[in-house]
Amino acid sequence: MKIAIVGGGFTGLSAAFELSKKGHEVVIFEKDSSPGGLAVGFKPEEWDWSLEKHYHHWFSNDASVINLAKEINYDIIKKRPKTSIYVEGKIYQLDSPLHVLTFPKLPLIDRVRMAAVLGFLKFDPFWKPLEKLKAEDFLLKTMGKNAYKKIWEPQLKNKFGEFAKEISLAWFWARIKKRTPSLVYPSGGFLKFANALVKECEKKGGKFFFNTEVVEIKSTKQVSVKYKMVNDKSSIVNFDAVIVTLPSFFFTKITPDLPKEYKDKLLKLKGLGAINLVLRLKKPFLIDGTYWLSICDTKSPVMAIVEHTNFMDKKNYNNEHLVYLGNYLPFDHKYMKMEKDQLLKIYDPFLKKKNPNYQLSIINSQLFKVPFAQPIIPVNYSKIVPPFQTPLPNVYLANIQQVYPWDRGTNYAVELGQKVAKLIDE
Repeated sequence: MKIAIVGGGFTGLSAAFELSKKGHEVVIFEKDSSPGGLAVGFKPEEWDWSLEKHYHHWFSNDASVINLAKEINYDIIKKRPKTSIYVEGKIYQLDSPLHVLTFPKLPLIDRVRMAAVLGFLKFDPFWKPLEKLKAEDFLLKTMGKNAYKKIWEPQLKNKFGEFAKEISLAWFWARIKKRTPSLVYPSGGFLKFANALVKECEKKGGKFFFNTEVVEIKSTKQVSVKYKMVNDKSSIVNFDAVIVTLPSFFFTKITPDLPKEYKDKLLKLKGLGAINLVLRLKKPFLIDGTYWLSICDTKSPVMAIVEHTNFMDKKNYNNEHLVYLGNYLPFDHKYMKMEKDQLLKIYDPFLKKKNPNYQLSIINSQLFKVPFAQPIIPVNYSKIVPPFQTPLPNVYLANIQQVYPWDRGTNYAVELGQKVAKLIDE
């Protein structure tokens, strides 16, 4: 079959890899100049490795993507970095049961309750009964007010904003269930790994069109794809099937023949954009060696501080110390309209509480924004997850709003691509 894939992120790449292995003729259209989607990287000349525009890693149990790396003989690195939380002006390591039980900001009874609840969620294999409950209600009732207000409520509010109270316990369960102390990273960065997948697909006959935007999809006897390359007129090509890996909002924009009822259901699915300000520093920012710092303070202008070079060796980045200042926000939030210097001015008083002299070691900074990165998962989400098959014959949708009950990430993007490829091949 002749199959088009719209989007060269990891869902599109893994679908292309599986379908080209089976002998299908695969064509991939990607609007960006590089593959990788949300994990796309950038690389200044002086660095040996690229860095993702938005922080990424794998857990050591992310079997789909790790097995894919092994299949194409791609080197991966496994390490145990330090994960901490910022509470009441101080940083506390909180990445093991022992750290939970010795956390000094809660009475012993609350620590024991919190450890018991986290242990239950970690070992509970059944997510379906949990999706009927809201995370806030469950955590308040089981962990108690102290633990919830001090640690979990600020994180939910910082991540989901106005949607924090609506989030399903199944989403929280997935975050706890999947977390591993050791993390994995593709050698050279996600961009290099994505490019390696492109080469493997090309060896099997796959064709890639970068800097190419798909502007319309219509389905009759065959599926016609209208696309436009940069500074070029549009062209139309027919395919036997099309997989669209774009966010649902963009999918509805390029498919004018979608039934209104289906379109309305897709557009009811909510999500947040991501904004990351990346600081390139001469010295470490989190001097205690923390890689991932979750901010348990609702007055904080940032949700998380992720010091990539407390995970991967700084020598790969010309000995620079690389720090993400991350937020998930609605696409129309005021931060989304700002330039990097305006944002840093807002972040600066908070950052100085962690490292008063960080500004003296800034080499450069980069700002990256995407309008959709984090799905909002309300209760009973399984009832509204869209299927792969759309009402348009031989047009399939595969995006991060369908990885439920798991949360977003390249492992589930790969798994999604494999599932939709199998469906089409069969």
